Amino acid sequence: MKISSHPLIKIFNSFFLVELLSGMLLTLKYMISKKKVTLAYPYEKGSLSSRFRGEHALRRYSNGEERCIACKLCEAVCPAQAITIEAEERDDGSRRTTRYDIDMTKCIYCGLCEESCPVDAIVEGPNFEFSTETREELYFDKQKLLSNGDRWEVEIAARLEREALGG
Repeated sequence: MKISSHPLIKIFNSFFLVELLSGMLLTLKYMISKKKVTLAYPYEKGSLSSRFRGEHALRRYSNGEERCIACKLCEAVCPAQAITIEAEERDDGSRRTTRYDIDMTKCIYCGLCEESCPVDAIVEGPNFEFSTETREELYFDKQKLLSNGDRWEVEIAARLEREALGG
């Protein structure tokens, strides 16, 4: 029989509120200690994991041309069926998207779209602060995705480089 399960010990702990006192002592310890354990969120940002999946973005090549080649692999692999792509052939024979929509209300942030893309066109960026007031704002069209890519390109490129190097 364990000592802590002895009936007299249980009665003593209940009568003198040992659990409550130990919890209050722990709180007091953190109040007195110099080490800060919380963040003042809007003003201080915590660190993100290198594998964090945030707001989606479409990337461009360095010459400004969009990367997406309209292979539709991301649309096919999406388990939530949140991606819709329409494409047409250009004069030079290459295919590009005319429509690239993501319904973020359906998206489950699984990252399969990013993994399936052969040219790293669709990625999930580092932005986690994209709350909205209406559902309509969560329907991302091609222009919104490209502007996200332009805004976060430096961070996205750095993350992809680290992953390619195995870190």
